[in-house]
Amino acid sequence: MKNVVIIGSGPAGLTCAIYSARAGLSPLVIAGNNPGGQLVNTTMIENYSGFTSISGADLMEKMIEHAESFGIKIVYESVERISKTDNGFFEINFSSNDSIISKTVVIATGARHKHLNIPGEDEFINRGVSWCATCDGPLYKGKTVAVIGGGNTAVMEAMFLSNLASRVYLIHRRDILRSDKLMQEKLFSNKIISCIWNSNVTQIIGNNSVEKLILKNSITDATSSLNVDGVFIAIGTVPSSDFIANLVKLDTSGYIVCAETKTSCKGIFAAGDVVSNSLKQAIYAAGQGALASRAVESYLGLR
Repeated sequence: MKNVVIIGSGPAGLTCAIYSARAGLSPLVIAGNNPGGQLVNTTMIENYSGFTSISGADLMEKMIEHAESFGIKIVYESVERISKTDNGFFEINFSSNDSIISKTVVIATGARHKHLNIPGEDEFINRGVSWCATCDGPLYKGKTVAVIGGGNTAVMEAMFLSNLASRVYLIHRRDILRSDKLMQEKLFSNKIISCIWNSNVTQIIGNNSVEKLILKNSITDATSSLNVDGVFIAIGTVPSSDFIANLVKLDTSGYIVCAETKTSCKGIFAAGDVVSNSLKQAIYAAGQGALASRAVESYLGLR
């Protein structure tokens, strides 16, 4: 029997684990097959307090080392499902067919970026292909970049990059954006940003790094190329919440709905990018992880 099982090993999960260990809860962390979460694929982080500049992989390595220094056990398993027992505890089943019982569960599984699934996308990750302008934008000062997408995230990424890059192209498969009206007005008045309408990126080309994009017009089928130094993909994210959908309330996009890390199911808490309306920043996720630990303590009657 565990006091708390934390599912996820990104900033939210590991911070929750450290706070829980300090409270004497002996947490167990289920890291999954990709320990460290999305952050390990981030080239450089310059907005995490205490570090002027650090790669995502290095930051997560330090967090894992910090957690292990408290004697926290990290299991590299994937969770298949969670069910509630008759006595109000939770049975967590792994894909290996093993299982464990816990009094509480913290879901910190994050969200994964949607991919274009085109040639060159995986090849140039961290070499010109990114999903986070806040993280990687400073690498493109004075350069030419493209943002792919048409929603609020894509517009915000383009606006942020316009403060750094010399030219920003916003590429959208339709001729109208899905973003808020006010955001569109700001975008269209920005002289650094140019929109390319009715176009899909079909290939990313380069040698050591991204050099150009191949575009296909969705109306005429005509192809063209666009020279860029980097491309930011902003077509949405998919929360890793399928395994918990039977127990907690999700919003229409599959993110966990909660109030101050408390989900609709008593004893289950959530933190980080898997939570609805998350800021989707490492430092915000870490803060939510700390809050989740406090909520677990209160639930167990320790506060």
